[in-house]
Amino acid sequence: MIIDKEWARAFAEEWVAAWNSHDLERIFSHYTEDFEMCSPFIVERMREPSGILRGKAAIRPYWAPALKAELPIKFELIAAYAGADRIAIHYRSVGRALVVEVLTLNAQRQATHGMAMYGEPA
Repeated sequence: MIIDKEWARAFAEEWVAAWNSHDLERIFSHYTEDFEMCSPFIVERMREPSGILRGKAAIRPYWAPALKAELPIKFELIAAYAGADRIAIHYRSVGRALVVEVLTLNAQRQATHGMAMYGEPA
């Protein structure tokens, strides 16, 4: 499945809006029940040495506290990149850090896998 640029941008805009709403169920609507998330913060915050969590039940305790943190999540979309079965969402995160999140999508265009990569503050 080839993702077109317009759809990727619309998906990324809704994805960022969901995060900025701090509504975990709205965020989860972009993902399958059994999706896999990879992030270096999973190692740090969840003490999972692989950096991988699988399924909404495992990811809920990872994401939920961040939505209630003293420094609230506020993402700013920079760009969305389209690919074959994947999109990359480039955004500014908390502390203005640059992030690229790559999502693999199924035929229903829900994420089955996510991988977050973090850069320096911008």
